[in-house]
Amino acid sequence: MDLSRAVREALARLSGQPGVREVEVFAAFNRSLLTRLNYTSHIVCNGVEEPKSTEMSGLGVQAVFDGPDGRPRVGFGSEPSDLTPAGALRALDKARQAAVHDPEFRSLPRPGAARRALADYHDPQLMEIADAALVGGGWEGIGGGLRAFMASSRLADLAPGEAELKRLGLILGGDVTIVQTRVALASTAMPEPQSDDSAFMSASITAMVEARDAKGSGWSVGTRLEHFTDEAGGEAAANAVAAIDGTRVPTGDYTVIFGPQPVADLCNNLIIPSCQAGAFYSSSTPFLGKLDRMVAVPALSIVDHGAVPGLAGSRGITCEGLPTGRTDLIREGRLVGLLSHWYDTQRLLHDAHAREKLGVDPADAAAALAPRNGFRYDGSGRSFEATPGTSASNVIIEGADPVSLDALVARVRDGLYVGRIWYTYPINGLRAGDFTCTVVGDSFVIRDGRIAEPLLANAIRINDNVTRLLGAIVGTTKDARGTMVWGADEVVYAPSLAVTGVHADAIAGFAEGVD
Repeated sequence: MDLSRAVREALARLSGQPGVREVEVFAAFNRSLLTRLNYTSHIVCNGVEEPKSTEMSGLGVQAVFDGPDGRPRVGFGSEPSDLTPAGALRALDKARQAAVHDPEFRSLPRPGAARRALADYHDPQLMEIADAALVGGGWEGIGGGLRAFMASSRLADLAPGEAELKRLGLILGGDVTIVQTRVALASTAMPEPQSDDSAFMSASITAMVEARDAKGSGWSVGTRLEHFTDEAGGEAAANAVAAIDGTRVPTGDYTVIFGPQPVADLCNNLIIPSCQAGAFYSSSTPFLGKLDRMVAVPALSIVDHGAVPGLAGSRGITCEGLPTGRTDLIREGRLVGLLSHWYDTQRLLHDAHAREKLGVDPADAAAALAPRNGFRYDGSGRSFEATPGTSASNVIIEGADPVSLDALVARVRDGLYVGRIWYTYPINGLRAGDFTCTVVGDSFVIRDGRIAEPLLANAIRINDNVTRLLGAIVGTTKDARGTMVWGADEVVYAPSLAVTGVHADAIAGFAEGVD
């Protein structure tokens, strides 16, 4: 499948069509390979089930047409499963039918001074993986979980024999997933086709000790098949065993250490959306008017970097044909840059209220709005059926003077370690910064500087404000992990963060003194 040839031939055919001022052709091929895990000690099972795949290819065409009143009209159309010039013509016809005048549209993307930094970076073994190797990855996860269960002295005390162990209800579920993507793009402004191939492999596993209402989770993400291990399964099983006999805590304000998964979830749902040019344009960010101002503690820095070899979110080019690269978002507590794609950068820089929205003269903000993050993600790769939007790539979170987790726990003395959250979302609108989330597992009480008893899953909900959290960070760890959360396109390389004064509410039915 030669995507570069397809976009070259399509561009040649479409450029000469009546009324076309400029045109962009984007071709994509996406394949998602998945094997589901379902091990149950007390019910007959296969362990690894449902290896399957989905794939899709096609062309997306965005074009600028002459309008009947002399004003340009912009439209987008796509055609699945046909990379020929005939397919491109059908996509152009759809774009023509959908075309409208957009007063904020300036042009299709234009190349700048930046040059591509990443090429030929994908793992050929991962791009061409055989079915047997995919299923083998599933068994790696199951094997890691079973070994961790069997090695647990705590389970041995609870169930000294094989029959008793089975009756505990040991469960391992989840999936191992590989996403393979190939794209190519050519346009009137960038007629020489550009292409990009990428692949990554992830595992997300949940373990349970069903008879004791204990659950744990584990995950991994990487870009090379040879680096995939049983880590996720072993971590999930160990966390499930550690969660046995979970306790409840009352409503109150706590010093909380957020582990890598909660940090990634908070980033994905709150921080990253707040650091996008589109949120500033629509005045929907809690950082409105605060570019080049302090928005977090001086010890915190957050970077998005889409061109680091070996990181799972790295890509050679964006879905606009522009180079990926580094965007500093928060540097030593100061908001210094925003994620953007071409359209949002152009409309914000030309917005009559840009100075008020940004907090600085837009003429001084061009570097902070570089369009390095224009992607067409749809949850299963880079979609030919969509126009570009803004998405993060590799979000890297760093703290000054990071320490080990044990040292951070000792510093906190008394509080909570929160290892997994879900249903994280803003309330009262993103601009207010208020959010809620539920603590669902892998969490513990911290007492006298040590990890103590586990927290019962789904027993507390955190209700707080993201701007307050960013200003109350008191420590970070050294061990940043690549972390993906459900529905996210970016990978967050997240340490653990300690935050003071985090408000937690006991969930109804689990309040103090209520059974």
